[in-house]
Amino acid sequence: MIRTHSAGALRASDIGTTVVLAGWVARRRDHGGVAFIDLRESSGIVQVVVHDADVAHDLRAETCVRITGAIRQRPDGNENPDLPTGAIEVVADTVEVLSQSAPLPFQLDEQIEVGEEARLRWRYLDLRRHAPSRALRMRSEVNRLAREVLEAQGFVEIETPTLTASTPEGARDFLVPARLKPGSWYALPQSPQLFKQLLMVAGMERYYQIARCYRDEDFRADRQPEFTQLDIEMSFVEQDDVIALGEQIVRALWAGTLGYQVGDIPRITYADAMTRFGTDKPDLRFGLELVDLTDYFADTSFRVFQAEHVGAVV
Repeated sequence: MIRTHSAGALRASDIGTTVVLAGWVARRRDHGGVAFIDLRESSGIVQVVVHDADVAHDLRAETCVRITGAIRQRPDGNENPDLPTGAIEVVADTVEVLSQSAPLPFQLDEQIEVGEEARLRWRYLDLRRHAPSRALRMRSEVNRLAREVLEAQGFVEIETPTLTASTPEGARDFLVPARLKPGSWYALPQSPQLFKQLLMVAGMERYYQIARCYRDEDFRADRQPEFTQLDIEMSFVEQDDVIALGEQIVRALWAGTLGYQVGDIPRITYADAMTRFGTDKPDLRFGLELVDLTDYFADTSFRVFQAEHVGAVV
């Protein structure tokens, strides 16, 4: 193996152990012929001490290295309580450069603001930063937690085709030409709606899928040409059963990712939402409800409110 241990998993209990690590140079600090390197990989960061100044000099940021060395306790006063590995450091015996870094288009420092265009152009570098990387890992954890809830309820995960016939929905289809049949086209699914209904007819009863969907729409804040949805279909159930399952999934996601226990979730009907808030997705944090004053102004002498079709809302 290239390495024997994960850098972020090292602890004080490993002091005295010789390890082989691999990762990227996040930072390098030179102090009188001794270099201190923050070695970063997917599990975290550990400090590496390099006594060979000539070797350390060539280790620019994001150089990929393989390091062999022994773990020791950091000197008193040099501990870093912000790092899980902050009590120890690795004294390098050998440093092998696996891949030398070219000049970076931007610094991978969380404190530095980087334009979105640059981040997307060099996405593989942006994903080395903690926040974007953490978002992907949280997404993976969300998928796992949702699967656990659904599997425990007897749901079956079934993949449905992504090359299908066009079925009219709320947007235009993305079309894919069929090479073997010129003039014919596949459509990418806007949702697995047709397939999951056929699965219910087939007697599967409880289906779910973390499905990719495609909609040829104009770009807006709440619209994307491709997106992922947790798709569920159930047979022999009522509305309350579907809502209860959704609440169970929400509770599991919040508890598993944030450690927050969601209490009772209030329910309101569509009619109440439209009457009280004027939208089917009200933000209940603000409590700015609409007040119907039609009856109050029905007998007013103010002519604007005398027409029968006028309603007063505050």
